[in-house]
Amino acid sequence: MVDISVVIPVYNEEKNVAILHKKVKEVLDTLNKKYEIIFINDGSKDRTYEELLKLKKVKIINFRKNFGQSAAMDAGFKAIKGEIVVSMDGDLQNDPVDIPRLIAKLDEGYDVVSGWRKRRKDSLQKNFFSIFASRLRRKILKTNLHDFGCSLKAYRKECFKNFDLMGEMHRYIPPMLAWKGFRLGEVKVHHHSRKYGKTKYGLKRLFNGFLDLLYIKFWGSYSTRPLHFFGLLGFLQYGLSVVIFIEQFVKALLIKGLTVGPLLLLGVLLVITGTMFIIFGFLGEILIRTYYSKAGEKAYSIKNIVIR
Repeated sequence: MVDISVVIPVYNEEKNVAILHKKVKEVLDTLNKKYEIIFINDGSKDRTYEELLKLKKVKIINFRKNFGQSAAMDAGFKAIKGEIVVSMDGDLQNDPVDIPRLIAKLDEGYDVVSGWRKRRKDSLQKNFFSIFASRLRRKILKTNLHDFGCSLKAYRKECFKNFDLMGEMHRYIPPMLAWKGFRLGEVKVHHHSRKYGKTKYGLKRLFNGFLDLLYIKFWGSYSTRPLHFFGLLGFLQYGLSVVIFIEQFVKALLIKGLTVGPLLLLGVLLVITGTMFIIFGFLGEILIRTYYSKAGEKAYSIKNIVIR
């Protein structure tokens, strides 16, 4: 029986994987528990895979190409055997010495414990966008979590039963689990400057993350009732069209004539689009029921799995 599974996605981290493996192993050895270390090579273009093959007592999941961090984490979570799961980045910015503290927090009755990099060692630009994004996410998702982007987290194994990751959703795992009723905690963790390799952070990831945020908000609030969301939008347009029609009717009585102008055409358009939104709601209901009634396909392809 495995007690702890450590999941580490890596992409072009050839100089970091051996160092990280050594540090993680040293920390886990002090816990006197059975553990496994799972590396997911997310289609690296350097010698990351070759460096991983030099390591001992690891499981390596090797992707055919780069599918993204969420896909890599999803593959790792589906390969775990441990009762406790720890995820972390492969760039040495997360510190393995924080793993025991995350696990200790789980023992207090939490199901998910997220790392909080209160003192980040990143560029000023990256810190600014991260702080802005975190505040926006807290407001939209109604959660007190300070740091959504920290990959260093600890979970109980049952968190990932019937759980799939898509897009850039890995940063939203805690709130998604909280919506399912799992208890969420947070621990301040260390953060180090990147020493080897290049950061994968950019404006594109920020934009994609915002789109995923909107999706997560919709999924968390309306995943089982899309008709309520689209129906509300439809009826709001109906309401606005009624106001326009009343205004046009009163205007026609006063001037004794109805003219077809832009405002009247807008009212007609709102009736049409409102009806379309309600139809979208019905179609969404059908699709969501289909989704919940069958197993979803994976968004990635695993080339091979190596256990050493």
